[in-house]
Amino acid sequence: MTASPSPRPRPPRRGSLSGLGRRTGPLRPARPRGPGGHLVGAYGLPALTVLLVLVFSLTLPRTFPTLDTVDSILFTQSIPAILALAAMVPIVTGAFDLSLGYGLGLAHVMVMELLVSDGWPWPLACLAVIAGGGLMGVLNGVIVEIGRIDSFIATLGTGSMLYAVSGWITGGGRIVPGPQGLPAAFTDLYDSRFLGLPVPAWYVLALAAALWLLLERLPLGRCLYVIGSNPRAADLVGIPTRRYTVYAFAASGLIVGFAGVLLAAQQQIGNPSVGLDYLLPAFAGALLGSTAIRPGRPNAMGTLVAVAVLAVGLTGITQMGADFWTVPLFYGGTLLLAVGLAGYSARRRLRTGAVAARDAPAPSPRPPSSQDGGPAGRTP
Repeated sequence: MTASPSPRPRPPRRGSLSGLGRRTGPLRPARPRGPGGHLVGAYGLPALTVLLVLVFSLTLPRTFPTLDTVDSILFTQSIPAILALAAMVPIVTGAFDLSLGYGLGLAHVMVMELLVSDGWPWPLACLAVIAGGGLMGVLNGVIVEIGRIDSFIATLGTGSMLYAVSGWITGGGRIVPGPQGLPAAFTDLYDSRFLGLPVPAWYVLALAAALWLLLERLPLGRCLYVIGSNPRAADLVGIPTRRYTVYAFAASGLIVGFAGVLLAAQQQIGNPSVGLDYLLPAFAGALLGSTAIRPGRPNAMGTLVAVAVLAVGLTGITQMGADFWTVPLFYGGTLLLAVGLAGYSARRRLRTGAVAARDAPAPSPRPPSSQDGGPAGRTP
């Protein structure tokens, strides 16, 4: 009995995926979208910033496109930008630090307390407050990682405790310097200029550059990104997830302490509740920044772009005569939009990686050699 001939394989239909395995030559990962989609995702937010500047300049030609507006944005938005960068660092590891605003309030109150009430030299007071911010960040990281408490709950609890400490130090009031005021060298930390720009703007640029170098070019930053994307995989490859997460919280605390020093130099008065106003803008900038430059992952340059968008939009609507309640409405809506866009960018990035992994060619088996003990190595 003769075997019937096997049916001839039908050629794959045009556009189907079944013929990918029969193609000759190296396979390229399929791209779900063209390069235009990537450019829009990466640089859409900077383009939106330019568009907002043009719109407000045409709408308010006498007030918006002026050097006074630029100076006002740089002076008033430097501390929110620094705090947004502080919020970004724990987000890289998949955690959130809700104690940022409370820590900012305590830091600037402590600076004023040490300068006005205790008579410390201002450099020593600033260093002590920044170091205290780092210790507070370590405490947050230990509670989250060692205590195994969700970062939302843990940092909200520690933030409430920090707010209580601020009220205890000030007695529920404000710390006001005497007739002699604060040292001029201390207030110059915020009020002075360098190369024509306000000094706080240079602080923001230097901090963003340092975080960019850390996250994008150093092994520690890459490990932090791995922890944030897949903690289980980070454990399997030997990354000390707990220690590195504590490092992230500590860096955030140091930045918050530095922001508290600048806030004290700006306000020149100790108000324990002032830090809460910075919490929402900080997270709005950090989350919205994860949709720009490097979509789907928090990054320093994207955070700066997001803060610029928020600053331009807020300045424009304020100059148009908006009421006071539009500020929290603007930040709240931006935060919701930022969370939605950040989640979409992360899902799109995961889909892109999944498609690339699915369509990547399987490694060809290596032919047995004499060293492997295969047929070529057998002796008759």
